[in-house]
Amino acid sequence: MRAADRRQKRVDSVLRDALSPLLIEELQETTPALVTVTRVETAADLQSARVFLSLYGLADAGPVLDHLRRRTGALRRLLATRIKLKYNPMLFFELDPTPALVERLDELLGRPKDHDEDSD
Repeated sequence: MRAADRRQKRVDSVLRDALSPLLIEELQETTPALVTVTRVETAADLQSARVFLSLYGLADAGPVLDHLRRRTGALRRLLATRIKLKYNPMLFFELDPTPALVERLDELLGRPKDHDEDSD
């Protein structure tokens, strides 16, 4: 693994660990949902980061994502006070598609086959 890749993964981890409590503080009064930062993917230049979230306890995640997008500037400033990086990355929030994919895969694997294997 190249040094740049290792650095990028370290920054991803540091951002995830710093953003998790920050988002809990940010959202505790506005939403009853459990918000989890599942992963962070920074760009190669470390100047932007995609923050993947899982939201449990809400049917519609739209209002939470809208709130976070409106507060991105304030969240970046708070993040800069907690961690020291050369660049304070732009944050882009989105839902993590993994739980939905796992649920769909479980559904497909649990479904009985349409044809009978014994009737060849």
